[in-house]
Amino acid sequence: MDIFDKFTKNMGSLGQHTDAEGYYIFPKLEGELNSRMQFNGREVITWSINNYLGLGNHPEVRKVDAEAAAAWGLAYPMGARAMSGATSEHDALELELAEFVSKESAVLVNFGYQGILSAIDALVSRHDVIVYDSESHACIVDGVRLHSGRRFAFEHNNIASLEKNLKRATNLVEKSGGGILVISEGVFGMRGDQGKLREIVALKDKYQFRLLVDDAHGFGTLGETGAGAGEEQGVQDEIDVYFSTFAKSMASVGAFFAGSKEMIRFLKYNMRSQIFAKSLMMPVVIGARKRLQMLRTMPEFKNKLWENVNYLQSNLKKEGFDIGNTNSCVTPVYLQGGVPEAKAMVYDMRENFGIFTSIVIYPVIPKGMVILRLIPTASHTIKDIDETITAFKKIKERLDSGYYRKEEAARFSTTTV
Repeated sequence: MDIFDKFTKNMGSLGQHTDAEGYYIFPKLEGELNSRMQFNGREVITWSINNYLGLGNHPEVRKVDAEAAAAWGLAYPMGARAMSGATSEHDALELELAEFVSKESAVLVNFGYQGILSAIDALVSRHDVIVYDSESHACIVDGVRLHSGRRFAFEHNNIASLEKNLKRATNLVEKSGGGILVISEGVFGMRGDQGKLREIVALKDKYQFRLLVDDAHGFGTLGETGAGAGEEQGVQDEIDVYFSTFAKSMASVGAFFAGSKEMIRFLKYNMRSQIFAKSLMMPVVIGARKRLQMLRTMPEFKNKLWENVNYLQSNLKKEGFDIGNTNSCVTPVYLQGGVPEAKAMVYDMRENFGIFTSIVIYPVIPKGMVILRLIPTASHTIKDIDETITAFKKIKERLDSGYYRKEEAARFSTTTV
């Protein structure tokens, strides 16, 4: 058998939809980053970009980005951080990040996905046990898959299930001499519910484990100062490994870990994704410092974000939409339907209502369910929200009436766009 046979015989769960490339998959949103952008030559209200605080297109941010690029270019520093890629700007950003999230130390990584995968790999040995939330992001799941020791998934946000698996893990490490790493998220990006961090850390009195929290969606959006879900829940000090990415509130690339000096020093010397990768480019680092400074000193961005979040979520519920148990900015709208209906519905939203939102279907969620996932930002307006809810009401009427199930569903599902 030729290993390349899969290219035509089995493209995988996502690859089976290659006929929809450019529309449902790999769509091109164009124009300035804002609440309204261009898709297929028409204006759409955009609910699919994680520009939470609206910093991505802020004039001050763009000015600093442009000046840093002009001064340094995109090559400097050359080489991995451990070899020739260290600078005072990198060090300064790490100090500022550590202070902001109330940790002793921090370390930068180039990308969130590769960073957390590599950190998990560095933190555990074959004698250790990982206990992680079953709905953790793919980067965590892939990091766990690298682990050569035992790992247990506990039911999503189910503390009884967590404790059951902590008992199993404890029995194992008592024999192996290893330790336990528990992994959760500050905000789960699909459902929008916060991880039960307060309840998790309460178990530290009964079991010996360390806690890693991926706070990509909480950093900048939750907590009095914006320091994230740990601050929001009053347990930031109990998070042993704090992680967040710059790809959400910071509207950039890159990520960081924060924690004790000893733990961060260990990661600096043992994360293969950083030891063997080029250091973050200087303009990115300087731009991140500017974004962090604005995040810390200009609370109006977060205030506006939550004004929009509260207006959107309260009005969706008022109109009878099911948004689940979200207690963050992430706003899922749960509907009933299959894949053909979902594709027809998305096409209708984009072409006839000017609404661009991400859609989640099987196999990510169970068959018969559709999630329309909205990401409100500080850039959205009340007008954007009102128009979207009006459109959703009409779309739901069509869905419930079977409009998308009949000829329209068949036509849309077989159209190549």
